[in-house]
Amino acid sequence: MSLKKMGRVIMIWFNLLGKLLHRKPDLCYYALTTTGSGFYKDVVLVGLLQIFGVKTVYHIHNKGIEQEKENKINNLLYRFVFKNRYVILLSRHLYYDIEPYVPEDRVYYCANGIKDYQPSAALVTLPENRPFSILFLSNLMKEKGVFVLLEACSILKNKAYSFQCDFVGGEGDINEKQFNAYVVEKGLIDQVRYLGKRYGQQKEISFEQSDVFVLPSQRDCFPLVVLEAMQHSLPVISTYEGGIPDIVDVGNTGLLFPPNDVDALVEKLEFLLSNPALRKQMGVNGRIKYEKNYTLSIFEQRLLRILQEVINK
Repeated sequence: MSLKKMGRVIMIWFNLLGKLLHRKPDLCYYALTTTGSGFYKDVVLVGLLQIFGVKTVYHIHNKGIEQEKENKINNLLYRFVFKNRYVILLSRHLYYDIEPYVPEDRVYYCANGIKDYQPSAALVTLPENRPFSILFLSNLMKEKGVFVLLEACSILKNKAYSFQCDFVGGEGDINEKQFNAYVVEKGLIDQVRYLGKRYGQQKEISFEQSDVFVLPSQRDCFPLVVLEAMQHSLPVISTYEGGIPDIVDVGNTGLLFPPNDVDALVEKLEFLLSNPALRKQMGVNGRIKYEKNYTLSIFEQRLLRILQEVINK
């Protein structure tokens, strides 16, 4: 919390005060941060909304209340912030995080959506005898399961499987040097590549060149990258974490396993590696589910319907 940031919060507070004095809105839509310094900033602004009695709906894109509420001060602040408020969550699997503070009749569920992408057959030409291709696309972070996937790759190599695993994304709490050192240590130089950040067409090519998308996340809410993989007709292997079980239909669009369970991940990879027709069908099913549930227009319609319902209550 630097002085600059504190000054910015004060300016926002006075700006909000001016708008509330000018005209009280029918509804305030607020993307609430639920933990860390961002939460304390939001408490200051929410307090102003409470004073003016503004009907408010929070759209929560993160989690962590379950752990933070153990702090007595945080617990009091959560009770204050959520009192008589409506909440939009990304998934029913995330309700547990706010359950102590918000009754379920004040909760709405609105899955995220992403801009559509139509795959182009001309974008990628794949050789027939290429190895099984695994894609990880996220920042290099421990909580995203980077080392879990690398351990799984090591086991696959020892079992003499032919595969290629590409890691795409920026450096996080694992940097490129640490990543490559671990790859060398595990003897995976020929099987694993770190390709860094990729955007635009390069990112699309990464999806199009892959046979399966893997996100062994240990902490997540509703990762958009899983929607992107389904958009590209890729079967998904991920974890029972956050809203992911809502996105991935086990056995139909992909497979799930418990976070940090390397052996379970290896089992899922072996299963899809050995069943090319099934993984292709899972990819097709994933694309269909994306089109029915996770396009940007569907998200906008769903959100608008919720906001109208809250206003009319």
